[in-house]
Amino acid sequence: MADMDKSDFTDSYHSETFSDLRGRQSVRATFKLSDHCIEAISIVAAQMGIKQKSLFDHLFSDTQALSHIARKVRNARLDMGNRIQKTFVISRGALVSLEDIAKSFNAPRDALIEMAVQRLMPIIEDERKRHAKRKMVFAKVQKHLASGRELLKEAMQELGAEDPLADRLNTAMGVYENAFKHMSAFIEKSEGIETFEPDAFTRIDIVYEED
Repeated sequence: MADMDKSDFTDSYHSETFSDLRGRQSVRATFKLSDHCIEAISIVAAQMGIKQKSLFDHLFSDTQALSHIARKVRNARLDMGNRIQKTFVISRGALVSLEDIAKSFNAPRDALIEMAVQRLMPIIEDERKRHAKRKMVFAKVQKHLASGRELLKEAMQELGAEDPLADRLNTAMGVYENAFKHMSAFIEKSEGIETFEPDAFTRIDIVYEED
């Protein structure tokens, strides 16, 4: 009897594990979104240092919030003008969740995505402010690094490359240069947040049909 119980538990565990893994499986899904929505997705993923797939998982795993959005666009039709067809990598579970809720409420799938992404606007607003501060700090880092380069040059000329002090300063500057390279890449990758227009992403053209 004990063996049967253990077997039943093991079968159930493997079944649940397989289902969970299947839900995490990556699939490609094509949506028609506004350029502002696509830009917002890219900005948030870049600023948070996550993949867009993870962002979609976060948005669509909250079925309660997604259902709340779907009620607002029940029996609606999305104006497809000026929209861009784009393919994203998304987990199977997130896609199933999105499609099930869209079907349950007869709501346009792309509208659900746009409105779900709009919930991220407070994050973008906060990151816009933080990015401005980052650029100010980065400018100071640039000046500090330039001074360090001059100091290293002076140490090499006065002491020689084999001198312990000059050698260790050279090592420290190498680490600094590498860190600066990564900081510069992040600032460059975040430039899109400077030109993003939040006000242009607050309206979605939807036509409601009769129940």
